[in-house]
Amino acid sequence: MTLRPRLAHPLRAGLALAVALSIAPAFGQPAPQPAPATPPGDPVVARVDGEPILLSDLASAVRDLPEELRGAPTQMLYPLLLDQMIAGRAVTAAARRARLDQDAEVRARIRRAEEQELQQAWLSREIAARVDDAAVRARYDREIAGRPAEEEVRARHILVPTESEARAALAEIRGGADFMAVAQRRSTGPGAREGGDLGFFRRADMVPEFAEAAFQLQPGQVSENPVRSPFGWHVIKVEERRTAAPPPFEEVSQALRQQLMEAEVQGAVERARAEARIERFNLDGTAPRAIDTAEPPAPAAPARPAAPAPQRR
Repeated sequence: MTLRPRLAHPLRAGLALAVALSIAPAFGQPAPQPAPATPPGDPVVARVDGEPILLSDLASAVRDLPEELRGAPTQMLYPLLLDQMIAGRAVTAAARRARLDQDAEVRARIRRAEEQELQQAWLSREIAARVDDAAVRARYDREIAGRPAEEEVRARHILVPTESEARAALAEIRGGADFMAVAQRRSTGPGAREGGDLGFFRRADMVPEFAEAAFQLQPGQVSENPVRSPFGWHVIKVEERRTAAPPPFEEVSQALRQQLMEAEVQGAVERARAEARIERFNLDGTAPRAIDTAEPPAPAAPARPAAPAPQRR
């Protein structure tokens, strides 16, 4: 639980395909086929039912591994990957022999996975040129670098569901109980194990009710009364105050990059929607009833009286 809902930053990854997308119809045991030619410098390291596994396939598999595993020695990593790849190809071959590639539900799942891979590939290509180091730096210079120093406080809090519980905690503290100990015992909020410590924060980091109360306190002071927020009732103690300069680029560059990526993804999606021919129907498949939004025709302008004919003299 946090005091202010935060935007989820991670860009949503596409679903990795667990099966080959180029499944050809297979009926029964396929007839033996001649081994395909091997590209120079890319040797065949295994075959499964005559289908080759190339050294480049292993290299591609390494690129899909978590970053901490990619640096493992090749002589240790490649045999393990090859075993996995052989097992996977064998299972795929068994599924084809069982004609599961013709099963309607399986084909629908493959189609959905293919669509998600295509979506991810297209979005990655669209935003690659838009979100680079220069764009991230420009956003930092525009939004953060010139920002004036902001006041921050470091505070602890005790968060409980009801006002009566908050007043009971406050009475303990006024009676001499240690704030940290009461927070560890009573609080249901963030940092309860650390005695309710929230670290340093700016006004904008917290919901307004909490921020207003916290920034009125001086170091060592405890809120006079419980403070209500959308999350419950708080007893607040301020530990320190300081004026903080804008964070350095290195500290916020990843968050800025993520924000840029999210904005560019949203823009790319909107462009794709604008270029597509979209028809929407009711959930039963029927066409929606047309709603006449046209404005009623304006009343006809009254006829002007005819101009009098000029008189002859």
